[in-house]
Amino acid sequence: MNTLFQSLAQRLSTFLRDHKRLLRHMQWGVVAVYFLLILVPAALPLPGNSAHIFSNLTVFAQFAFWGIWWPFVLVSMPLMGRAWCGWFCPEGMLSEWASEHGRGRAIPKWMRWGGWPFVAFALTTIYGQLVSVYQYPWAVLAVLGGSTAAAMVVGYFYGRNKRVWCKYLCPVNGVFQLLAKLAPLHYKVDEEAWRHPVRRTETVNCAPLVPLRHMKGAADCHMCGRCADYRGAIALTPRSPEEEIVDVAQSSRWQTALIVFGLMGIAVGAFLWSASPWFVTLKQGMAEWLVNHDIFWPLEQNAPWFILTHYPEVNDAFSWLDGLTILLFIFGTTVVTGGALWASLLCIQKVAGHRLHLALDTVAQALIPAAGIGVFLGLSATTVTLLKHDGISTGWVQPLRLTLLTLALLWSLRLAWRIMQRHGLSMGRCLSCMLLLIAGLAPFTYAWMLFFILW
Repeated sequence: MNTLFQSLAQRLSTFLRDHKRLLRHMQWGVVAVYFLLILVPAALPLPGNSAHIFSNLTVFAQFAFWGIWWPFVLVSMPLMGRAWCGWFCPEGMLSEWASEHGRGRAIPKWMRWGGWPFVAFALTTIYGQLVSVYQYPWAVLAVLGGSTAAAMVVGYFYGRNKRVWCKYLCPVNGVFQLLAKLAPLHYKVDEEAWRHPVRRTETVNCAPLVPLRHMKGAADCHMCGRCADYRGAIALTPRSPEEEIVDVAQSSRWQTALIVFGLMGIAVGAFLWSASPWFVTLKQGMAEWLVNHDIFWPLEQNAPWFILTHYPEVNDAFSWLDGLTILLFIFGTTVVTGGALWASLLCIQKVAGHRLHLALDTVAQALIPAAGIGVFLGLSATTVTLLKHDGISTGWVQPLRLTLLTLALLWSLRLAWRIMQRHGLSMGRCLSCMLLLIAGLAPFTYAWMLFFILW
């Protein structure tokens, strides 16, 4: 079976390498559809309550982006690595195209800062909630269109035939890096063959700026196939989905921040606030305090649509207080769910002692399945809402949600156990660390239980 998978993987990589023009034409087709879905709905009137997925382009675009596109792009990462980035992504394609015709300047030092994946994800997620990006086409144009425009500008000025934006500044680059570590395929480098090549060594343009000779894992690779069989040393190879996390274990403090405070903190708050009765209670309490102190301007709904949601024609407009409450709710959720995980990782590091090198960051990698499924379930809530609105039965959704969340949590615990055993912890210390990790995961799990069952 492994031989069959290896053969299929090699055929796929060879096909991608030898049909670059076909891949480029396909990418231009995706770009055309992408612009259709973000530009045309913004020029149309907002849909009424009777609009449905297949009767209104705006609702169809909403369903395409947030009901299908983004949730299942996330699913594709642990299945095929970053194939989305290399085969379909319109933003990456346009950034590389702009770079082909641009200035070719050196990448500045500030752009190489390791914290951008976390900061870009956090700002984009929070801003998207303030402008209701899942509901309105102008918000989609601001968030996705603005990101695409920035990608093209960066591509035009920096690098030559490269995807500098994708490497350093893309808001979802960090998320894709994490999820791709679970992929069962990766381009493996044979270092001995590299040193003694038996095939041609023509130059390979690695657009996402991966150092091919020292490439380990699938986190940065866009799976475009350009480097297939380069120097007779690089081949698309099947592997265990746990290999990169347990054995390769490339991690950083910024990746840990993205997992713990980004995917399992900020994202959870962003998905939960609109369904939470606690949000309503907090907002009402703050409003009463403002009125009692004769402070009325925060209650006004006069912010422009690109700062806060403002669509009075459909009776949907945020006050300044709404915006502040959303920020407080997301921040509070991040402190509770992310803070609990951070505290548990610190305790694990203490228990493990010197035996587990960089314990906090290394063990945090085990949380990737749980973090990833949380974002998928949050995004797919839009899918479920739109399907319900179209009269499609969704009774099967709840059991599926709980099953996926349970499996992801169990997988994270399994990965953590394997990491600890690999670093030589005794059985007693392993069990203590696992109990700490379970305690750290409790608020995150409870938050999703609230969202799925209690609210």
